[in-house]
Amino acid sequence: MRQYHDLVDDALAAGAYKPNRTGVDTIATFSAHYTVDLAAGFPLLTTKRMDGYRWNSLIHEVLWYLSGEAHIRSLREETKIWDAWADEAGRLDTAYGRFWRRFPVPDDDATLDGESWPDDANRWVYVETAPDGTERRVFDQIGYVLDTLREDPHSRRMVVNAWHPANAAVSTLPPCHYTFVVTVQDGRLNVHLTQRSGDIALGVPFNLAAYALLTQAIAQRTDFDVGEFGHTIVDAHVYCGQGARGEWYADNLPALQERLAAVETRAAYRDVRNWLEEAAPTEPADESGYDHVPGLLEQLSREPRARPRLEIADVPLDELRYEDVSLVEYDCAEGLSFAVAE
Repeated sequence: MRQYHDLVDDALAAGAYKPNRTGVDTIATFSAHYTVDLAAGFPLLTTKRMDGYRWNSLIHEVLWYLSGEAHIRSLREETKIWDAWADEAGRLDTAYGRFWRRFPVPDDDATLDGESWPDDANRWVYVETAPDGTERRVFDQIGYVLDTLREDPHSRRMVVNAWHPANAAVSTLPPCHYTFVVTVQDGRLNVHLTQRSGDIALGVPFNLAAYALLTQAIAQRTDFDVGEFGHTIVDAHVYCGQGARGEWYADNLPALQERLAAVETRAAYRDVRNWLEEAAPTEPADESGYDHVPGLLEQLSREPRARPRLEIADVPLDELRYEDVSLVEYDCAEGLSFAVAE
C-alpha cells in the first residue's frame, strides 16, 4: 500500500537516531501522518504476509478491545501478543478495551468543584462490582459513539479515549494508540487515530488494519458508507538493533539516508539493503531480527498488490465473533520476520 511505503521511506530518509527504554535503538521521526480511503479496499499490507496467525491475532485483539475486559485470560487462548505485559493471572495494569467500554466516572464525593459528570440515570453509565466487592461507576464510550451516530451524526464530539494520565504514569505499557475520533462527512464514516508511539515494522500494520476493521464494523451498524482512516503517529520509529548493530546507525545513518535519497526504482531499495548488510556489524544470533531496517527495505522493493476485501456479518457489535469476520481475495508477498522490542 502506497501510504505505508511512504511512511517507511519518510522515516528512514528523514528520521534521527534515537535510543529508548527497550534497549533496542530506533530511527525515529516526529508527527507522521497518512490517510487511507477505506472504500478502495481493506488496507491489509500485501508486501508481506499478514494472514494466518497474524490475522487470527488481529481479529481476536479487536474483539478483546470491544469486550471491555481488563485481563487476557480469554485472549491468550488465541494469541500471545499481550503475554509479556500481563501478570501470571493474566491481569494487565492497563487495557484499551477497559477504558473504551468502562471508563471510570468519579463518585459525587470525589469530584472537583464545578465539574460536570453524568448521574446513574445516564444511559451510557452503569455500576459494576469490582473484584473486592466495591461498586464503581463506569462510562461506555463505544455505546456513546454508536448512539450519537444514530441520533446526531454531525456531532464533533465522538471521541474514544484509552488514556488515563494517572494510570499511564505507573503502567507497565500505557496505550500507544490512545485516542480516536469518529466523524461523518457526506454520508461516509471516518476515523482518525492518534498514537503516541508507533513501531513502523510490526505495530503500525496491525494498528492500520485493526482500526480499518473497527471503522467498517461501526459504519455497517449505523448505516453509513465506510470513509477514510486518518492516522497520526507522534513518535514513528523503526527499530534498528541493539548493541554494536544499533550503535552503528548513530554514525552511519547519514550514509544510509544519502543512498535512500538516490533511489529511483523499487529494485534500488534492495541494493541499499545489500550495502547495509555488508557495512553494518552482524547481529548476534540471540539478537537477530531486532534490526528492522533490512526487512523494511525489502518491503519497499516490492510492488503493492490489489487490496483485499473485508466482510463482516450483520450482527450487533457486542455479539461480533471471530467467525463473523472474513478476509477475501488476499494476495500477498512472502513473509518477513521482525523481532519484538519489549
